Amino acid sequence: MASIATTCSSGLILRRKESTTNAGSMLQFNGLRAIESNQITASSGFNPSWSASTSASKSRPIKAMASAPKRETDPKKRVVITGMGVVSVFGNDVDTFYDKLLEGQSGITLIDRFDSSTFTTRFAGQIRDFSSVGYIDGKNDRRLDDCWRYCLVAGKKALEDANLGPEILKSMDKTKIGVLVGSGMGGLSAFSTGVESLIQKGFKKISPFFIPYSITNMGSALLAIDTGLMGPNYSISTACATANYCFFSAANHIRRGDADIMVAGGTEAAINATGVGGFIACRALSQRNDEPHRASRPWDQNRDGFVIGEGSGVLIMESLEHATKRGANILGEYLGGGITCDAHHMTDPRKDGLGVSSCITKCLEDAGVSPEEVNYVNCHATSTLAGDLAEVNAIKKVFKDTSEIKMNGTKSMIGHGLGAAGGLEAIACIKAINTGWLHPTINQDNLEPLVDIDTVPNVKKQHEVNVAISNSFGFGGHNSVVAFAPFKP
Repeated sequence: MASIATTCSSGLILRRKESTTNAGSMLQFNGLRAIESNQITASSGFNPSWSASTSASKSRPIKAMASAPKRETDPKKRVVITGMGVVSVFGNDVDTFYDKLLEGQSGITLIDRFDSSTFTTRFAGQIRDFSSVGYIDGKNDRRLDDCWRYCLVAGKKALEDANLGPEILKSMDKTKIGVLVGSGMGGLSAFSTGVESLIQKGFKKISPFFIPYSITNMGSALLAIDTGLMGPNYSISTACATANYCFFSAANHIRRGDADIMVAGGTEAAINATGVGGFIACRALSQRNDEPHRASRPWDQNRDGFVIGEGSGVLIMESLEHATKRGANILGEYLGGGITCDAHHMTDPRKDGLGVSSCITKCLEDAGVSPEEVNYVNCHATSTLAGDLAEVNAIKKVFKDTSEIKMNGTKSMIGHGLGAAGGLEAIACIKAINTGWLHPTINQDNLEPLVDIDTVPNVKKQHEVNVAISNSFGFGGHNSVVAFAPFKP
């Protein structure tokens, strides 16, 4: 079987070894080692002109096979999306965020938050001109780590979008509304500042907020404190797979009856000297300092690593029964999810690729969806040598015919938001469902010849989404996949 690498937990190779390929083999990567493995047969119906196409084309309707599994019908267990909130390099408005993605605009710029002049990577998807006015009081705003500021703003905006503002919440059973917003790194700036104070001035100079603002559960806690939500409340930290794990667990709380509504997603703010320096030490980041806006290039032959990003993406997940009773505006439906672990190595992937392909399969089983129904994949696609090809191979293992599937890489424009990535990409999926347009994967200049699925290169495409899946993978071999679809009563 082809070797598959989890996209965030691998791809630490910045050099490609030359190899000869033929119809039966292709170069693959296993952690820091290059290996030869069998090539997955190209899907039928591939049109090579996709890689250069700039015209918008509407997809043909996808019909499920007669053997398709049955989806959930119980309105108490059906989970719908009733609100979305975002903090991103393109601002804090969901529509603006997606419009910029559709335009193919890059949000990657040179870092000016700290002095990176001696760093081998000096650019990122850095958020500028962030405002929390109206969402966080001034005193707390000055104290909080950006990770929690982003979480509070995105979470409260999602509640507003779902018509769950403070006045409405007063009349609701708050013990049935939970919060599950995770982070891969937590309050990294608060942690770094605390350690610096300890080393330079001694323990007596450590801020009393050092521990509370560093630990990864604080986003969910602070959001609940501010809104009074008393349902299930915790965080999940599975590196770059975090947000999808949160969606999966939040949906299961609703299906079990623990909650009627869950505020779920991911948040991250690791663009500081510690975060950027740490990923440089991993040899994971692109070093295209002369062209930051062209550095994140999933599936392009000249990719050289991922671009670190930041932000927060939060969904309001609600039982269909509850949403219907309160007359909520339903944006889409969460069908199901899957989580697996490679159980192999801290950074190296399993050689047989079982973790990734089985995660997609588990997601479809949980969703009650046949592979033939899926026609859009928002890929993890971080722009690493190993991970990008590996994810495509995993997709091909599950979807035998990819001729109707389109896939894209949101990170090509906003960078890799780590624990927030799945939240930002879930919003992109829901907006694709609602608008009928897929954003492009930019910087597709020299597409890998073995990537024979439409990557929506450089220009947006019209596409009627039947079922979308969103992939997220992380350090430790954590794999997570979630499925969304248009809501149909």
